[in-house]
Amino acid sequence: MGKDVIVACDFSSAAETFAFLDRFEGRKPFVKIGMELFYAEGPSIVRAVKERGHRVFLDLKLHDIPNTVKKAMAVLSALDADIVNLHAAGTTAMMTAALEGLTRPDGSRPLLIAVTQLTSTDQQSMERDLWIREPIDEVVMHYALTARNAGLDGVVCSPLEAGKVHEVCGAGFLTVTPGVRFSDGAKGDQKRVTTPAEAKAIGSDYIVVGRPITAAADPAAAYERCVREFVG
Repeated sequence: MGKDVIVACDFSSAAETFAFLDRFEGRKPFVKIGMELFYAEGPSIVRAVKERGHRVFLDLKLHDIPNTVKKAMAVLSALDADIVNLHAAGTTAMMTAALEGLTRPDGSRPLLIAVTQLTSTDQQSMERDLWIREPIDEVVMHYALTARNAGLDGVVCSPLEAGKVHEVCGAGFLTVTPGVRFSDGAKGDQKRVTTPAEAKAIGSDYIVVGRPITAAADPAAAYERCVREFVG
């Protein structure tokens, strides 16, 4: 499994998304479709991006009772996304139900990964708002182990935590890491961040990059820079 850059297409319409992807002139980057775009366009946007030849990370972060998540995953499985996700905080029962719903009659399924703690969350906000008192790195590792034990393929975590996740859960357990910024870029609302090169050194398998690429004057050039720094 090679490293790759996933471009977060956090747009509000299909037209805006396709205009953006048309700027890549033949390159087919791995694309993240999140809540904003999915809620605006519905399931058809996943099919359309797949038809264009892109791999898709469908980032909807499901979190509900196990039966509801199981049924929702069965619907999402039919969209042929490559990766889907949920919140590890939904418990083992929810994660195993999600796997059941996601698995097709022939046994195939997209990769399923769990969000540990959002990269906008820090120790202070976790303690104040969530009443979780343990150190955030220990919380992330516990959530990652819970996800692995439930049969999931990996986690969404900060790139700062990717190496430790591999130590705890194994080298084959995927780390998909947002919170990546160029060294000369702004952090935005992310708090636990690294550069693409730092994420590579720490051990991220996939980095998810949004505004440093989508808001760049030349998105294709920014993407190529990111690939050079992360993949080599």
